Amino acid sequence: MQTVQHSAQTLKTALISKNSVLVSQYEKSDVGEQRLLNEAFQPANGLFGPITLHSQSDWITSHPEASQDFEQFFSDPDRRTPSPDKRSIYLQSIGSLGKTRIISEEYIKWLKGYCEAFFYGLTVKLLEPVPVSATRCSFRVNDNTQNLQIHAVGHILKFLKKKKPDDAFCVVGITMIDLYPRDSWNFVFGQASLTDGVGIFSFARYGSDFYSLHYEGRVKTLQKTSLRDYSIFDDYYIPEITSVLLLRSCKTLAHEIGHIFGLRHCQWLACLMQGSNHLEEADRRPLNLCPICLRKLQCAVGFSIAERYKALLSWIDGESTDAPAVAPKRSHEESVNIPKPVEAFKDWRGWIFKCLAVLQE
Repeated sequence: MQTVQHSAQTLKTALISKNSVLVSQYEKSDVGEQRLLNEAFQPANGLFGPITLHSQSDWITSHPEASQDFEQFFSDPDRRTPSPDKRSIYLQSIGSLGKTRIISEEYIKWLKGYCEAFFYGLTVKLLEPVPVSATRCSFRVNDNTQNLQIHAVGHILKFLKKKKPDDAFCVVGITMIDLYPRDSWNFVFGQASLTDGVGIFSFARYGSDFYSLHYEGRVKTLQKTSLRDYSIFDDYYIPEITSVLLLRSCKTLAHEIGHIFGLRHCQWLACLMQGSNHLEEADRRPLNLCPICLRKLQCAVGFSIAERYKALLSWIDGESTDAPAVAPKRSHEESVNIPKPVEAFKDWRGWIFKCLAVLQE
């Protein structure tokens, strides 16, 4: 294992900048917030550790790319920022997300609540669920894993762009069906158009049995005559919504929406915005943003860091003021209260309390 180490001065400059205007802006910010963010280069409480590399297949090793400090983020002319009339994140479910309608509805509401806390200050709304056929996308059977995959670019992104409401900052499609970006690729976790503010992300590979020999999502090779027969997605296999799957889903959703805000892959400290090349690396990636990326998101959205952390705690603890006004329509089936599986978030909950203690000293 290797660690990516930066000097304290390098991290301080990445966080605060040498630009006098940005330095002055930082020095005028809340003292408690400065104390927490300074943990980037003055690690008094061990809240933010270095990036660790475990193999040559890890993202930083296999995908060299330029780093992005706060000043570069702030000065980027192409980054998208929510405006007063476009402060809503929309989630669009494509295909079933759970084994029953009720599980599917609860799962998307859990993700909605998480996004509202993570991007604190913005509104998160749900679009009416749609079947795969509504997107008119291409699909195939993966030659290696024998599971169904839908094409992540072209029709789906165009479909999401057309569905984008006037008050939307972005529209994010969510599916439990695996994705591929082009014929030559094996799979992709997600695909986005940053300029259009739309993206599609799959959680299919986050199920505990996806890589198992007994995976139930395998299908026979499609015949050419069936490439437009979307009935193959009817009753297609959906993994069980476990605590680990929910945690992985929240990580991916927050990471990819972060890209739409203009946050590039983090190369400073262990951070949610690190790139990941495989599931093992994604699991090592923390749920939290490092101080540098946290300052970027705060700049884009404009939240109190303490209030944002409190909102995340409330989501973990099951407290919610979520109004179902824009939730998917319910049938006349009896409502069932399904507890949110948050066992995998236990360690992060303790970490948030430590951050609040630093903020409120």
